[in-house]
Amino acid sequence: MSVDVLNESGVAVDEARLARLVAFDLEALFVHSEAEVSVVLVEVAAMEQLHVQWMDEPGPTDVLSFPMDELRPGTSEKPTPAGLLGDIVLCPAVAEAQAAEAGHSLMAELELLTTHGMLHLLGFDHADPAERDEMFALQDELLVRFRAADA
Repeated sequence: MSVDVLNESGVAVDEARLARLVAFDLEALFVHSEAEVSVVLVEVAAMEQLHVQWMDEPGPTDVLSFPMDELRPGTSEKPTPAGLLGDIVLCPAVAEAQAAEAGHSLMAELELLTTHGMLHLLGFDHADPAERDEMFALQDELLVRFRAADA
């Protein structure tokens, strides 16, 4: 499994923990052990530019996902094939404001956003209520399991 974390944001975060989280999520969702994922942490201006360019929405956002090989979760009997899963882009400055509002740490918010981004890479969405319920329940389950395993 290849997980690259590149911090271009200027904000100190635990990149190793984010890499462990991505690896945990991939394993839990039966994604092939040779899948590749990149996580990039960027400054507000860079995130705003990506948000406008790819989503046609103004201002920065917290997380963007850029799927590559359109892989989907596998099963224990049939894991996802190897491939380039894609890129997750995080903006710690936006995440920090959200973390303060939610009453938890920046790292907890980045973990949530990383898992959220991973699920988007694997085809999950939250456009309608049923999809949202499924995606957010799985997101919460993965975070609880990761935090228990990585404690």
